[in-house]
Amino acid sequence: MKPVFRAWRIGRVLLRYRLDDLLDDTPVEGWLKLARPFVPRASAEVANLSRGARLRMALQELGPIFVKFGQILSTRRDLVPPDVAEELALLQDRVLPFDGETARAIVENALQMPVSQAFATFDTTPLASASIAQVHAATLPPDANGVSREIVVKVLRPDIEKQIAGDIALLKAVAGVVNRTHPAADKIRPHLIVEEIENTLAAELDLQREGANASVLRRFWQDSDDLYVPEVIWSHTAERVLTLERVYGIPSDDIAALDAAGIDRRALAAKGVRVFYTEVFRDNFFHADAHAGNIWVDSDPARRANPRFIALDFGIVGQLSDEDQYYLAENFMAIFNRDYRRIAELHVRAGWMPSYIRIDELEAAARAVCEPYFTRPLSEISLAEVLLKLFRTAQRYELTLQPQLILLQKTLLNIEGVGRLLDPKLDIWAVARPVLQRILVERYSPQRLATEFRKRLPELVTHAPEMPRLLHAWLTQQVEGRHELNLRSRDLVELNRTIHTAQRKTVAAVLGVGLLICAAVLYGLEAGGPRFWSVPASAWIAGLGGLWALLAAWPRGR
Repeated sequence: MKPVFRAWRIGRVLLRYRLDDLLDDTPVEGWLKLARPFVPRASAEVANLSRGARLRMALQELGPIFVKFGQILSTRRDLVPPDVAEELALLQDRVLPFDGETARAIVENALQMPVSQAFATFDTTPLASASIAQVHAATLPPDANGVSREIVVKVLRPDIEKQIAGDIALLKAVAGVVNRTHPAADKIRPHLIVEEIENTLAAELDLQREGANASVLRRFWQDSDDLYVPEVIWSHTAERVLTLERVYGIPSDDIAALDAAGIDRRALAAKGVRVFYTEVFRDNFFHADAHAGNIWVDSDPARRANPRFIALDFGIVGQLSDEDQYYLAENFMAIFNRDYRRIAELHVRAGWMPSYIRIDELEAAARAVCEPYFTRPLSEISLAEVLLKLFRTAQRYELTLQPQLILLQKTLLNIEGVGRLLDPKLDIWAVARPVLQRILVERYSPQRLATEFRKRLPELVTHAPEMPRLLHAWLTQQVEGRHELNLRSRDLVELNRTIHTAQRKTVAAVLGVGLLICAAVLYGLEAGGPRFWSVPASAWIAGLGGLWALLAAWPRGR
């Protein structure tokens, strides 16, 4: 019954903020209309707000998981209307903190030692509170030199796993409705969107995994003048507790503080773009939650002319397959070079679009999107906006959304936003192009290929003795006509899934009809037992079961 009550609460909040119009022409619309008389009307102040603002307020009221959902949804500008996406982007990772003594108990349970033993000091008043966890200031016991190191302790919210599990289950049910009723469900792929949210939240629930992300990122940027990553204190880290060195800096969106500190904002903005492309295409390990709250600027006075960023919150990092990395880099270079034919060919070769799409039509569509931008000064062109328009245009040509690229799109939007805030005249194209060219030259150079070959040589040598036997066996099969061909196809998998679905619907339809007949017989024979509104309870049970089974069997549009 918990999911039902949770759904009822969500429905009440949607109605109170007059968001039921967002669900018009869906199966939920009728249920919301029935519930509307039982929900207090929204105040005039709320009713006059935009739909995006009302949605943002509703998500905040529903709790931290829905705040996180709104943040993730704000990055899907290919699916969410611009006005709604802009409002959802305002959602901050700031929610009411939980009790500091509860946080102390969680830390002691995770570290298997009293807080007084693990730390010299531990402040029960949190420094910051987010949707998944909150952060407390602390100091480590004095070292051999009598110095107590300043640290921060990140603590997961109590029972957050249960709450997330319940909300994810509800989102999966909603995705199922969308999948059955939305005409473009096969392109939107709602189950994959929910799966992405589930994986993102699962990663953030394991603070030991977040610590590992921070450790890897720190290793890539060790002694860098561009980015600093705080050190993980592994002796005081577990699944529910993460301890990091404490760092001090200025939030990257606090322009007044940056100017007061004498920071060279133009140099800083260019560094942000270079760091992003280096993380993606050199390291293939990028900070994927790079909004201004998670990106600080080192306030050290010695770094005014050569400022560097400080990265925080490593729960979400992104990686791409070698294939996606290659096609994405080539797409960037094709955009830089205004090679629209190349853009069209890459979209098809990458498998993002069906192979039967006409390249010339796709080329013309890419040209129509990009050319208007190139009439502006390069400093006014947003690469993220160009990519977004390209993806939206490509959807008309049966583009299949790529979940593995969603984090990258989100991060690119964040980085461009921070860069343009720091330097409104930032020419992102001029900064990004040489960085990407250099990385691609290094990545696909003969020296790099030779290094990769040497790395794989032991594996090749290990399997080399088996090759003559395998070749002999294959030739024998060809001569004797015993060659076996094993096929794996997404079309065959989809056909198999469709057959199984049809079988389940047939069984549900037969069961539904049988239960309704049973209900009619029980009512006609006036079966004994308790009665409701003069109808036997057994007839009610059979009838409701039959209706439920028939609804499950009812064909849905795709």
